[in-house]
Amino acid sequence: MDAAEIREMSIENIQEELDDAREALMRLRFQLTTGELTDHTQIKQTRRKIARLITILKEKEGEA
Repeated sequence: MDAAEIREMSIENIQEELDDAREALMRLRFQLTTGELTDHTQIKQTRRKIARLITILKEKEGEA
């Protein structure tokens, strides 16, 4: 999901997507700890997605 797609979403949808991404990051960290995670790049991608969501959410809240 790129920034243009996120900007088209409503604030509520962005918040839901942010919650989902945070849960996904938590699961990835558990998998990393237990040794189940094979693709370590997923953590980096999820962290960037969270940062992107937070940035655009703050932009939209500033406009409102």
